[in-house]
Amino acid sequence: MSTTPHIPPTSAGLPPDEVDYPDGDGRPVAETPIHRDVLLGSVQLLQRWFSDDPQTYVSGNMFLYYVRGEPAQCVAPDVFVVRGADRDKDRRSYRVWEEEGRAPDLVIEVTSHSTKREDTKDKFALYRDVLGVREYFLFDPYGEYLKPRLVGYRLSGGKYLPIEPVDGRLPSEAAGVHLESHGRELRFYDPQEKHWLPTAMEGWDEAELARLEAERQRFEAERARLEAERQRFEAERARLEAVEGRLAAERKANDAEAALEAKDAEIERLRRELQERNQRSGDS
Repeated sequence: MSTTPHIPPTSAGLPPDEVDYPDGDGRPVAETPIHRDVLLGSVQLLQRWFSDDPQTYVSGNMFLYYVRGEPAQCVAPDVFVVRGADRDKDRRSYRVWEEEGRAPDLVIEVTSHSTKREDTKDKFALYRDVLGVREYFLFDPYGEYLKPRLVGYRLSGGKYLPIEPVDGRLPSEAAGVHLESHGRELRFYDPQEKHWLPTAMEGWDEAELARLEAERQRFEAERARLEAERQRFEAERARLEAVEGRLAAERKANDAEAALEAKDAEIERLRRELQERNQRSGDS
């Protein structure tokens, strides 16, 4: 919603280190309360979404300078996400050359009829050709000119190609969420856990419950896996005990047979000795 800021070219002849880069121009944050709520709500939601990633920076309605020494080369995206940028770094403005050349990976403009040309022409070309923004979304909460109210583009081969809906939502590869227009609200969907991310008004109880439920399901799955492993172990133990019992029985049978054979051999020996005695007695 915020338009490209007007920065007077006061840097003529100054060394780059002495150039002033303003962090505000006195303009309102957004055109209407609806635009403001969408803008601020989206920034807060994405900040929470990336709360576990200290190398993702999320901001909005912030001056972004992209040419060192030329403060007029500036834009103020409504919502932007930069992967690989230090989240906790103190910034009054975002200066690409101070961020190892990192430009936003994702930009969302909360657009209106009054900013149509800028959002669809000027910023469109700037994000695509100069900054190389990976994904660009435009959301028109009042439906003043966009039909549907939400459109998205992904950079491919130097061109912005329309992002195709998945189940009615526009997937963002840069953020890992899906975007969808709910009337005048812009909603975000977690495709992995399959639930909507709660807005600031809804709080995070629903998300926390969903997370805990997912954790419970993972625990139950692990418990079932361990129980199946235990049953397999018990079955293998029973099989080994059966084998050991059979071997013991075979050994016992073999021992009995060997003892019997030894007795038979002893009887045979005694019988031969008796025959020999009888033969010697007859001869005498």
